[in-house]
Amino acid sequence: MTQAYSKTQTSFYRRLYLAHLIDAGVNTVPAIIEATDMPRRTAQDTLNALSELGVEIEFVGANKNGHYKVVSWGPINPQWVKSHHSEVKKVLGYL
Repeated sequence: MTQAYSKTQTSFYRRLYLAHLIDAGVNTVPAIIEATDMPRRTAQDTLNALSELGVEIEFVGANKNGHYKVVSWGPINPQWVKSHHSEVKKVLGYL
C-alpha cells in the first residue's frame, strides 16, 4: 500500500529538496528540471516560493550562463535536509 502525502508536506519537501539541489551544485533551472523531471513552471514557482520558508537564494551571473546559490537557509537545518534527502525524494516520488 502506498502512503498518501498531503499537498502541504509535498510542497514543503519540494522546496527543501530544491534548496538542497542548489547547494549541491544542481543550480540552474534546466539542471533542476533534469534532476527532478518537474515542469519548468513548477521549478520556477518553487524557486520563488523558497523565501516563504525563510530560505534566501540569489541568481548569480548572466541570464544565459548564471546559476542560483543559497544565501541563507534561514530557520531550515541544511544538515537535516542532506541526511534525510532519500526520505524527501521518496515523498516526492523521485525514488
